[in-house]
Amino acid sequence: MSERVTIMSEGLKLAGVLHIPKDYKPAEKRPAFLVLHGFGGNKEGEQGVWASKTLLEWGYVCLQIDFRGCGESEGTPGRIVPQEEVIDAKNALTFLEGRPEVDGQRIAICGSSLGAAVGIVTAGSDPRVAALISQGGWGSGPRKSVQQHPPAEKWNKFLGMMVEGVRHREKTGESLMVSRFDIVPVPERLRALLRDGHMQFTAETALGIFLFHPEDMIAAISPRPVLLLHAVNDSVTPSSESIELFKKAKSPVELHLIDGVDHFMFAESNPRVASIVKDWLASYFPVKA
Repeated sequence: MSERVTIMSEGLKLAGVLHIPKDYKPAEKRPAFLVLHGFGGNKEGEQGVWASKTLLEWGYVCLQIDFRGCGESEGTPGRIVPQEEVIDAKNALTFLEGRPEVDGQRIAICGSSLGAAVGIVTAGSDPRVAALISQGGWGSGPRKSVQQHPPAEKWNKFLGMMVEGVRHREKTGESLMVSRFDIVPVPERLRALLRDGHMQFTAETALGIFLFHPEDMIAAISPRPVLLLHAVNDSVTPSSESIELFKKAKSPVELHLIDGVDHFMFAESNPRVASIVKDWLASYFPVKA
């Protein structure tokens, strides 16, 4: 019940996979989820695969996409700009609206890490998003980046990388390529969960993330429901980011800080996480309205 699809976004072809529940009946309209992958990932990553498989089993139509420059989508490989990914997400919403299996009034977003941050801005600026699940997301690019690059010498290196990226492009007309882990550090023990071939990204990627402020948009999602999930001891993005998002959000919003998991909690297939999501959906975004 899966179909490979193509979504147009600013002249670029985005690759996607549309999943239809096994018990779907002809002419039926189901609620749907747009599943957004994290920084540098793609639709084959274990985070999105678990989310789509689980939501599909519970009766939701699911669309996974590769953002521009990622996976099988067109675009410049290694150029990951959150502001552009918001545009991709909105075009994916338009695609879902046009599908006969989907209830166009009941389309939600489930995003992980950068995909969660992009989901927040998308939902806050697009009333078509009926609900949002943010897993391991963040609210402030500068605040997050400072916490991800301690001590002071590493933080200064990160700042210098962004400045050098701007100078390099002005001088050569080309992007300066840097290591993905110089942009977002990931502990060695978690890197096996990153399913993509890109290890080099443009310096504009670091600048785009630094200038991204999802917390400015989260209050605008209300009265549509928001679920914030974060690992207590997240080794990639501090849990304080979801706490700050919660402070700025308006009802209805729930924040769950979960012990015993890490940044890629969906990839861990943790039953406690599944239980929290399922209970929240039953209350705020059930299959049958």
